[in-house]
Amino acid sequence: MDLRHFLMCLSLCTAFALSKPTEKKDRVHHEPQLSDKVHNDAQSFDYDHDAFLGAEEAKTFDQLTPEESKERLGKIVSKIDGDKDGFVTVDELKDWIKFAQKRWIYEDVERQWKGHDLNEDGLVSWEEYKNATYGYVLDDPDPDDGFNYKQMMVRDERRFKMADKDGDLIATKEEFTAFLHPEEYEYMKDIVVQETMEDIDKNADGLIDLEEYIGDMYSHDGNADEPEWVKTEREQFVEFRDKNHDGKMDKEETKDWILPSDYDHAEAEARHLVYESDQNKDGKLTKEEIVDKYDLFVGSQATDFGEALVRHDEF
Repeated sequence: MDLRHFLMCLSLCTAFALSKPTEKKDRVHHEPQLSDKVHNDAQSFDYDHDAFLGAEEAKTFDQLTPEESKERLGKIVSKIDGDKDGFVTVDELKDWIKFAQKRWIYEDVERQWKGHDLNEDGLVSWEEYKNATYGYVLDDPDPDDGFNYKQMMVRDERRFKMADKDGDLIATKEEFTAFLHPEEYEYMKDIVVQETMEDIDKNADGLIDLEEYIGDMYSHDGNADEPEWVKTEREQFVEFRDKNHDGKMDKEETKDWILPSDYDHAEAEARHLVYESDQNKDGKLTKEEIVDKYDLFVGSQATDFGEALVRHDEF
């Protein structure tokens, strides 16, 4: 992978590949579904298995016997119990489910961490990131590919500073994760909105008008007739996106568009698992209560938790 493509993966401003004229570019960040299976416990617990471990982990369930499943589930419970008080709460279970569903993010951070923590001190400074990511290309005022790396670096530095909570320009792994995947962190959502508006706002007036909105997701490319979905998007802009009907989207309206308040599937599943497993109805689960209902969480087709536990150490 060349440097340009690598940089494109790191920045929201180039995160969207060029679309064909009739293909819709989607900037909206939705919470993913926990599983593509039907949630019907009367038929099977497949949905719960996917939700608890992630679909990819769930595919290897049949490698373990029920006895192995119970033993390794017990080890997972110890991971979920964040405060080590011997109980798993709805919030702890919700956090675990979110982690399982977004494991790819943490794996991506691990890969990039190794290439940016140059002095191997367990931290990534802005200087380390800048040198590892941009390096010699900044010395070339006119790169062959015509890409504006300096402008991108300024943008990355702004995002890095936003992710760096203590302002020392040195990122912990959590801060580095927020830098690489800002849409996953509440305190980073303003920078996601700002970068998105900068991408779309071609006349630099700080707002997004209808033509800028449509132009970001569709290119006429000489075609006089717009596809139906483009006409629908025009209606969406006028009727729903532009809430105050002034013809433009401001920061709050853009935030409502790209970062909608979705239904929290992880919390709903956590409450469901607690309700089904909480034998004494105290609103929280012991390890014994979870293992007793192992078929709900992982069944007799449990995943290879040995590998999962290694990857979950950061959690």
